[in-house]
Amino acid sequence: MNYILKKENLNILVHSIYFPPEVGGLESHIYTLAKTQIEKGHSVHVVTSRSGDFPKTETMGKITVERRFCPNKRFSGWLTTTLAGIPAMKRKFSWADICHVHTFPSIIPAIKLHRKGIPLVASIHTSHFVRLSDKKLWRPILKKLLSYPDVILTASKTIQEICRGFHPSKPIYALVNATDTGFFKPVEPVIKRPSFDTKMLFIPSRLYEIKGIEYAIRALPTIRNKQNVHLYIVGDGPLRGRLDELSASLGIQEFIHFLGTVPHIDMPGIISSADLVVLPSLMEATSIAALEAMSCEKPIIASDVGGLPEIIDDQSGILVPPKKPKALAEAILEMLSFPEEKRRSMGAHARERVKNNWSVNKLTDKVLAHYEEAFEINKRNKLL
Repeated sequence: MNYILKKENLNILVHSIYFPPEVGGLESHIYTLAKTQIEKGHSVHVVTSRSGDFPKTETMGKITVERRFCPNKRFSGWLTTTLAGIPAMKRKFSWADICHVHTFPSIIPAIKLHRKGIPLVASIHTSHFVRLSDKKLWRPILKKLLSYPDVILTASKTIQEICRGFHPSKPIYALVNATDTGFFKPVEPVIKRPSFDTKMLFIPSRLYEIKGIEYAIRALPTIRNKQNVHLYIVGDGPLRGRLDELSASLGIQEFIHFLGTVPHIDMPGIISSADLVVLPSLMEATSIAALEAMSCEKPIIASDVGGLPEIIDDQSGILVPPKKPKALAEAILEMLSFPEEKRRSMGAHARERVKNNWSVNKLTDKVLAHYEEAFEINKRNKLL
């Protein structure tokens, strides 16, 4: 692909189910991408859900954000907010040069604009898409939705192959989500070490089944038999009660700290408090959390699933089979046995790996080039 963006000042209309101040990897990715596009001279208007006590409209930096009703964070909430987004997107028809939607439900409110001639780019993220793509009921729905975008961008090669299975001739590209390496960098730790010899393991993750946090908790007694370790879990979700009960049943609740939802601005200090970052996911499209931790110079222990092997090499972390507490414990103990200098070297390599491959500035240039491709495809299709 050798496309070069011809228009210097694009009006980019974005739809996403969630957006900051909602906290999560996808939200962080869309925000940093929009911010960087604005820094490069473009304008961005985001239509998203009003899933919390947030303003209906606001300007974040120079990003205009418009929020529509969302009753919950389940499928019914996704469907409601995408349908509510249709009139909001239609009102921006005369303003928009291009639509960029994130996750497959967000294609729905862009369909009418695309039919009227606005180029459409869809970024397909999340393990939720991977899971649904195997379900007989969902496959025709996903195939139909993916027929609309002029260009599809995917967060991993795994998702790219699934999308190609639906539409082999459509331009589909794997672009690992990026992180802001200027923001996520080593800073002063904000969490006090419990004691001089305590090692601090951090899991930055929502508390959902698919994130595999249960297996890290089950691994902790084995780890603590050999190392004085505390586990810090950054995030919230529906499994909080069950994970509390599991910790108590294993007699390790005093060594596990649930920090809840942490504001995005505080995350570099939180991550910088860790000795290791652990991501025991059962399925992962890609992982913004991994990129943010690596950008803060932290070595990673992660499940060998989804897009994680595309990010983490053997000089920046260790990959383990999912759902295996024993293997997870052994990998953590192995890394904790490394000299401090080696772990620092792994962290430094991790940050360089992110800067060289997945900085938001480089990703933004690639996305803008794909916009030009979408313009060309859209123009060609109009002539057919």
